[in-house]
Order: sequence, then C-alpha cells, then structure tokens
Amino acid sequence: MSSSPWDYIAKLVCIGDSGCGKSSLTIRLCEGRFSPHHDVTIGVEFGSRIVPVGPPHTRPPVTSASAAGEGGGGGGGKGLPEPPRDTSGEVQKHMKLSLWDTAGQETYKSVTRSYFRGASGALLVFDLSRKQTFQHVTDWLNDLRQIAEPDIVVVLVGNKADLTQQETNKREVTREEAEEWAKRNGVLEYVETSAKSGENVEKAFMRVAERIHQNIQAGRYDLNDRRSGVKGPSAGAKGQVKLGNNASKSVGGGCC
Repeated sequence: MSSSPWDYIAKLVCIGDSGCGKSSLTIRLCEGRFSPHHDVTIGVEFGSRIVPVGPPHTRPPVTSASAAGEGGGGGGGKGLPEPPRDTSGEVQKHMKLSLWDTAGQETYKSVTRSYFRGASGALLVFDLSRKQTFQHVTDWLNDLRQIAEPDIVVVLVGNKADLTQQETNKREVTREEAEEWAKRNGVLEYVETSAKSGENVEKAFMRVAERIHQNIQAGRYDLNDRRSGVKGPSAGAKGQVKLGNNASKSVGGGCC
C-alpha cells in the first residue's frame, strides 16, 4: 500500500478571458479565501488540492423512507427499514488536483496554449456580467481541443454569480443560453459560481474530478504516461509537478 496521501494526480487547467476570476476560483478552492485585488496572471500560476473521489464518498445515503419501501411485505405494511450496510472495508480513493491557472490576455495566448498539453480536465470560465467573455468561450474550447487529449473533461463555469443576485442585477448571460451552449459543444456541465462567496466553487472542480475518476475506472488513461494528464502513485515523486507552497490544501472529507 502506498504511503502517498493521494491515489491519483490529475492536471486541470483554468482557461478563459482575462478578468473572469480564474485565479480567484483557484485561490478559493486551495486556500478557502477571496482576494478582491489580484495581479493579472502572467503565463501560469499553480495550486493543488486533494479531494475524495468515487465511493463511499459519492454513494448517496439510503433514507429510511426508501429502505422501508424496499422492505414492504404483505398485508400493506411498510416493513422495517433496511439495516445499514457495512462499508468499513471500502477504501476511499483520493485525487490530487494539480491546478494550472492560465493567463487570459491575448498577449500571452501563445504561451497559455502550451500548458494545455497533458491536461485531463479544464474549467472554461467566463464572467456572467460581461457578455463578451461568454462569446469567446468557443474560441477557448477550440484551442483546448486542438492541443489537449481527446478525452479531456470540460466544465463550463459562469463566474461572479454574486453580481447577479444584487438589486442592480448585472447578469448579461442567462443560465439557459449557457446550458444550451454546453450541450451543443459536448461540455460535461454548466455551473454558476462565485469566487467571492464560495458558491459552487467546489462543485465545479469536483464535477471534473469525479468524471476523471470514472474515466480512470474505465481504463481510458495510461497512468504511467505523462501525456495522459493522470498519474497513479507508482509514478512517484519524480513525476509530480512542483506546486507553490502558498496554494496547497488537502481535505479528507467530502465537499460540495
């Protein structure tokens, strides 16, 4: 059994126009805080977090009502709830998310594209209060799919949801049009987040992590091939990406 605190390590990239809050989302996930003033990213910044993936973390709990329905017997009685099952022998898997926060400015786009290689997941971020950033997500997705692996898992993220809940609603992109775009372009899911409040930030990253884990179980990655974007513990420390000390956080429980 490996002494590593993680079973897999996956490379995720955050992409999208400048000023959409990509760095704020990464900081919120890794450090649990929001910084209202953040320098423009030049090239790429790094972060990491260890999250639980797969069962028993993802198994929905059995409610008394559903258990009673399954145990119903003759005479119209509801029966007794099913006794809890022993899952103590089931080992929780953990994945280390290696987060690459890329620059969104056109000036750095040629540099940014190079970081798409070897990514197994991506958060495609736009600003809900700026329609133009949503109009550019198609270009970002095309660039990503030209360079990254064919099986890359992509979640569309509409950030700054806090600006849509105030009296002066600044929303310029509806949930319906973003969801329609996600379906039309083969994106896994659309999630609205707020790096400021923390709303759905973990959900967005966990959607990517869980789908990557499903792909691992389906044998879609070579865990010893750096280009696949996913490594197993056998890859050892030499295969790990060196991450900044100020952007690392590990968790042993669930989130969302």
